[in-house]
Amino acid sequence: MIFKGVREGKPYPDHGLSARAWAKIPPRQFRLDELTTVTTVLALDRLLSEDSTFYGDLFSHVVRWRGDLYLEDGLHRAVRSALRNRHIIHARMLDLDELDLEPGSEFIEGQVDTERLPAPGRVPNPGAHRRSARSTGWTLPPSDPSAPEW
Repeated sequence: MIFKGVREGKPYPDHGLSARAWAKIPPRQFRLDELTTVTTVLALDRLLSEDSTFYGDLFSHVVRWRGDLYLEDGLHRAVRSALRNRHIIHARMLDLDELDLEPGSEFIEGQVDTERLPAPGRVPNPGAHRRSARSTGWTLPPSDPSAPEW
């Protein structure tokens, strides 16, 4: 099975996030088997089209709602990845679990704080050894007092 599930319609409330607000969210990796699609229709012409993302966002859109991940936009890109034997896609995620959705609260676009969002890629390890620019990568083995001297 490619996806965790397939359903028709969104189980979460309409967030009304604009394309500009989606673009502020950094993309990250998601496994296809963790995602539930919110549409059951797959158009073969869009699936086979090389320029299907020409006018849209390059990354898929995922919404987290009550702990589950829903693929809101990018079904054709995800299926294309699966057909190429790739089980991971890059997508932007809106976490509705972290936002205040009560009536009278701030608009969702105002609540999306891109400073707190995790950046894609590796987290730098402050204790990691950094070689100098002139380093060749070779190091001397640690000296062992019981080892014979040659």
